[in-house]
Amino acid sequence: MTDSFGKKFLTQLLRRIAGKTTVTPSSYWDAKYETSEFIYTKTANRFIVELCEPLTLGVAIDLAGGEGRNTVWLAERGWRVENVDISGVGLQKCIEFAAEKGVAERVSVLQASGVDFKSIIAPADLGIVPYLQVEQSLLEASLKNLVSQIKSGGHLVGVWHARENLGVGFGGPQDPAVLPSVDSMTQICAGLPVNVELCELRDGQVQTKDGLKPSITLVLKATVL
Repeated sequence: MTDSFGKKFLTQLLRRIAGKTTVTPSSYWDAKYETSEFIYTKTANRFIVELCEPLTLGVAIDLAGGEGRNTVWLAERGWRVENVDISGVGLQKCIEFAAEKGVAERVSVLQASGVDFKSIIAPADLGIVPYLQVEQSLLEASLKNLVSQIKSGGHLVGVWHARENLGVGFGGPQDPAVLPSVDSMTQICAGLPVNVELCELRDGQVQTKDGLKPSITLVLKATVL
């Protein structure tokens, strides 16, 4: 993220506060995405690529897909993808990115939260959750909702900044309440109809405009029962 963008983002938030406008999650992310730059770049997450590349093509839901870097990557491979996000600004950038890459016909968007979204393309063969950093009860409810819209035999793939990243790795929230651990994710998955194939910490690399930065990443892959 550039210094100029950081100043612009801070100015927008201060104006909202000065005007006594409530900074909701959607308005927060709208302000963050209100730039011609792609905040998280146009490059798909390396773990999404690793875990999804071997899968058979089908229908996918990208929960918290933001500007659409993973949505568009899946669509370029032949998936039919729905990007679900609370930011209308991020979703508009996703639409434009998909058109730029020539895959607009395979991409749809839905502005909604993880807890209450109802997919227009479900049942899906794959659900990905790239960096939905919310407190555990909301994450659990969001994953439960997502899994309910994935076919039996379909896949759930998630990537998060891990709790262990605090004070050690680059980026991510600095609030432990929104940073899952292997133990907390195992606990969440125990209440879902899934078979966990992979739930572990990885030495991640956050994609930034200044190159890759080291981080500790929690990676999940599961099959829906």
